[in-house]
Amino acid sequence: MNETASITEDTGLEVIDLQCCPEFGARRLHVRDVAVQMEGMQRLARAFVERPDTILQELVNAAVDLCGADSSGISLEMDREQRSDTQYFRWVATAGQYEQFLNALLPRMPSACSTCLERGQPQLFRVSQRFFDLMGIEAPTVTDGLLLPWQAEETRGTIWIMAHGRTEAFDDSDCRMMQVLADFSAMAVRHERQQRTLMSQASASAAAGMANDLAHQINNPLQSLTNLVFLAAEGESIGDARSLALELSDHIARLSMLVSRLLALPSATASLK
Repeated sequence: MNETASITEDTGLEVIDLQCCPEFGARRLHVRDVAVQMEGMQRLARAFVERPDTILQELVNAAVDLCGADSSGISLEMDREQRSDTQYFRWVATAGQYEQFLNALLPRMPSACSTCLERGQPQLFRVSQRFFDLMGIEAPTVTDGLLLPWQAEETRGTIWIMAHGRTEAFDDSDCRMMQVLADFSAMAVRHERQQRTLMSQASASAAAGMANDLAHQINNPLQSLTNLVFLAAEGESIGDARSLALELSDHIARLSMLVSRLLALPSATASLK
C-alpha cells in the first residue's frame, strides 16, 4: 500500500488517486449532451436561489443525470461531539439505487471517504461484497466510482458517484463535472450555516441581505447558461455540439472561479466580531 493506492482485500475497498492513474485518464467513454448539462446547471442555480434547503438533494440528482451514474450521494463528517470511530460520516443526500441509504452512518475506517479526505484529491474506488459483509448491510457492489472531497470552513465531506455493474463507467469529463458539484456542495453548506449564524447573532434583515447577496452572486454568472439552454431548446443556430461544449466549458470555469472566491470569504461569525 502506498500514498496513491489502497488495495485492501480484507476490507473489500480499493481506493486509487486519480492523479496517479493513467488508465483512468485514457478513458473516453461519453458523447455529452451539452443541452442536458446546461439544463442541469440551471436547475442547480434555481434551487440555490429559490429552495436552498433542497440543494444537496438536487446535487446528487444532477450527478446521476449528468454522469450517467447508478447511484450518487454526499457524505458529511459528523460534529465532533457526536462522531465516533463507528459513526463518523452521515450520508446527507442520496440518489439512484442507493437512495434508501439516506442518513446512513458509516465508520471512520474502513472508509473510502476517509482516504479521500486525507489525500484531498479525487479518487477512483471500488467496493466488493466483503465490505458490505463487514458492515452487516445489503447493497449493490461498486464496480466503478468517483469520490471527490469538499470543505466549508471546518466542515468536510465528499460527493460520490457509483456504477453497480459497469467496470468503466466514468471518465475525465465526469470528474470535471463532479468537481463543479463538489464546489456547489461546499458553498451550499457554508451558505446555510452563515444564514443560521446571522439569524442568531444579528437582525433578520441582515441575514436576509446576506442570503440575497450570495444568491445573486451565484445566479448571475449562470444567466448565460440559462440563455444557452433557451437557445438550444428553440433550435437557434448556435454552432455545432463541439462549439457549444467549448462555450459551456468557459462558463463552468467562470462558475468554479466564483465558487472559489465565495468559499474564501471570511465566515459570518468572524464578520460579526
